Amino acid sequence: MTEPTIRVELHTSLASVSAQDWDRCAGALGSIPVDPFTTYRFLKALEQSGSVGKDTGWIPYYMTAHLDDVVIGCAPLYLKYHSQGEYIFDHSFAHAYERAGGQYYPKLQIAVPFTPATGPRFLALAEHRDIAQSSLTRAAMEFAQNNKLSSLHVTFCTKTEVNFAENLGVLPRVTQQFHWENHNYADFDAFLADLSSRKRKNIRKERAKANDFGGNIVTLTSDDILPEHWDAFWQFYQDTGARKWGQPYLTRAFFDCVQNTMRDDIALVLAIRDGHYVAGALNFIGQDVLFGRYWGCVEDHPCLHFELCYYRAIDFAIARGLSRVEAGAQGEHKLARGYLPVKTYSQHWFPDPRFHEAVADYLVQEERAISEDIEILTSYGPFKAKSPTELE
Repeated sequence: MTEPTIRVELHTSLASVSAQDWDRCAGALGSIPVDPFTTYRFLKALEQSGSVGKDTGWIPYYMTAHLDDVVIGCAPLYLKYHSQGEYIFDHSFAHAYERAGGQYYPKLQIAVPFTPATGPRFLALAEHRDIAQSSLTRAAMEFAQNNKLSSLHVTFCTKTEVNFAENLGVLPRVTQQFHWENHNYADFDAFLADLSSRKRKNIRKERAKANDFGGNIVTLTSDDILPEHWDAFWQFYQDTGARKWGQPYLTRAFFDCVQNTMRDDIALVLAIRDGHYVAGALNFIGQDVLFGRYWGCVEDHPCLHFELCYYRAIDFAIARGLSRVEAGAQGEHKLARGYLPVKTYSQHWFPDPRFHEAVADYLVQEERAISEDIEILTSYGPFKAKSPTELE
């Protein structure tokens, strides 16, 4: 049977792509999206706000795959002039490539900018998923080769996408994050009952200390979120951004776009003292996952970070019946708070066959080390040891 002919188009602006076509492929029409970050409204907010585009090092080349007149797939593709805002670190690749006499930047990245959250990166109609991913991947490879670019990367994709891409000669990479899993808990105390006594007591002490900061904490979503809340959160975001990576990735205008188009996708946790907002944590709501994204403060209070970012997220997930909380990149301090290490996935391809082979060897060794690390970290988790009967 002859495969259908798929046409792939590149777009330097989402304005040239139908929102309905994009969101249909992303599974985001008429319901809470599985992944809020691949929706048209999120990617458009990044573009409209100037968070991506000229002078940011993230130049959009969105891809759409067409079968006759129907868009069957799409992907957020960017030309990258640095490795910032990715959270899958490839600086060792860049240094090795340049030591060998090559120019690593610019490169290509299929990703959601500034967002270390796992989700499909090849968005497609279910009945055309494989042919869409294949066509979009090959088109991105061709783009890289024709423009003499060093590499193509697909970050925070699904394991299914990684397995499929190996047949196309793309290298799989394994990294790790810390996620909290909801085992059908009725409430936070039910979660605590699964922990060892010492860890359970420690979390209760942290929550008591955090809530004794002299104010109150609110979790806002949908129309309860007001423009004034973003004025406060912008201060928090700037403070954290300045301390972690020099300057914030997102512009102030991004939060205005989010207020206009994504209030239903957000859970905003704010701490208020003496009539002033002093700290906040921003979460995005998926169909079955709460994604923790940003935190910041203008006053330091003991354990307030843990309360706003981790414990209030767990409260929200339990109340909504969500299966897990993804708390973002890095942070072994999350382990003691019930967030266990899990594997995350990315894909990498280099037109230079010798460099591609060298990276392949490195990634095999890296995956082995990460798997061992996850096993060790999990053994130090806060949960009670299960009896042999419970393990069966």
